[in-house]
Amino acid sequence: MKWDEMRESDNVEDERGGSSGSNSSMGMLGGLGAGGIAIAIVAGLVFKVDPTQLLGFLSGSKNAPAPQGLVKQPIKDRDSAFVKSVLGDTEDTWGKIFKQQLQTTYQPPKLVLFDGSVNSACGSAKTSAGPFYCPADKKVYLDMGFFKYLEATAGNDADFARAYAIAHEVGHHIQNLRGTSSMVRQLKSSSSKVKANELSVRQELQADCYAGIWGHSTAQRGLITDKDVTKALDTATQIGDDYLQRQSKSGHVVPESFTHGTSQQRVTWFKRGLDSGNINQCDTFNTNQL
Repeated sequence: MKWDEMRESDNVEDERGGSSGSNSSMGMLGGLGAGGIAIAIVAGLVFKVDPTQLLGFLSGSKNAPAPQGLVKQPIKDRDSAFVKSVLGDTEDTWGKIFKQQLQTTYQPPKLVLFDGSVNSACGSAKTSAGPFYCPADKKVYLDMGFFKYLEATAGNDADFARAYAIAHEVGHHIQNLRGTSSMVRQLKSSSSKVKANELSVRQELQADCYAGIWGHSTAQRGLITDKDVTKALDTATQIGDDYLQRQSKSGHVVPESFTHGTSQQRVTWFKRGLDSGNINQCDTFNTNQL
């Protein structure tokens, strides 16, 4: 993956080295951070590491965030350069798509780098949360300890997996901009558990499709290889709810408990975005065939 040929974004806030002043787990609403949790599981399945080292037991704490500590000067390293480059490329890609396909202006999210713990408008998060998006402040949060662990374990082979994590969370930002996130929250509030899970599946599959659209753009410009695409599709296969449930201790698959979609569904929607590059191909809410 030729990420060093991408434009670096200025929309990155580096809070590494600062103190969040909080020891509580992430108090996110509506399953926020689930994409980050899935990517953490990818580390275990694809790169043969122990995902429990990345994922703690997350509680539903709704404590008010503690005051932010002083933030040190931004750290200039490969990780921050990588994140800025990938984010910059998503900005360029979605800027063109919003203008050409939606006839409107794209408003990019801020991206916060943290290491250890962080406070957001959606609550506080520890290192185990992985990447997540907070619609309340329109920011993507990336735990750099998670990224460092992936790099130490898989080296440069982890680059596209890390880029996918960013693109997936940016996909949730696009859903927020388009009103999809608020629609899902409203529908969930008056739905059964099974129906709410179905809505979550459709929301996550759409974010996968949006990530695929970014992949389409990078592939057209020769920034990713066929090997990167193959790894992405393999990754999508191994983070399906059915696959993960089969790998669990019980080994039982319970479709009504799915929140992200089956392996085949995740591959299908990621590939739909990857092949088409068209945002209109990512409507997971108005189809009976996921």
